Amino acid sequence: MRITAVMVKELREKTGYGMMECKKALNETNGDFTKAIEIMNEKAGASFINIKNRTANQGVIEAYVHSGSRIGVMLELNCETDFVANTVEFKTLAKDIAMQVVATNPSYVSIDELKDGEDIGSVLMEQQYIKDTNKQIKEIVNEAIKKFGENIVIKRFVRYEIH
Repeated sequence: MRITAVMVKELREKTGYGMMECKKALNETNGDFTKAIEIMNEKAGASFINIKNRTANQGVIEAYVHSGSRIGVMLELNCETDFVANTVEFKTLAKDIAMQVVATNPSYVSIDELKDGEDIGSVLMEQQYIKDTNKQIKEIVNEAIKKFGENIVIKRFVRYEIH
């Protein structure tokens, strides 16, 4: 089957993978979108583990102040390159996570920070995402890692509230 640019573009929009990865997967599967997605996800799974171990020392500081100016957050979201840090998608992710912190008031970023006996509900990465309650924050971050092909880490946040 002849793989067209339209097919490659459609698969890329559907999955977020690069154009060349999409074209290669479509060629391998003779144009079968479902099988192409399976192949790309299998390959991404192996590389995902390697990505999570890479250093993320670029990124953005996102400041979000909720309407009414009584609650605000400063959040550090890291990635590997300034190229990714400067994309609209990465900045939007940082803003969405900052909004999550304003809305849910977590105490910690990850489970690793919990003290003995503390409730997991106080951990940002384990919370349900306020924009899609079918996902947790850690799933949103993992999706971004797959999309950008870089390690992404919520480094820290500070939440301010006037009582």
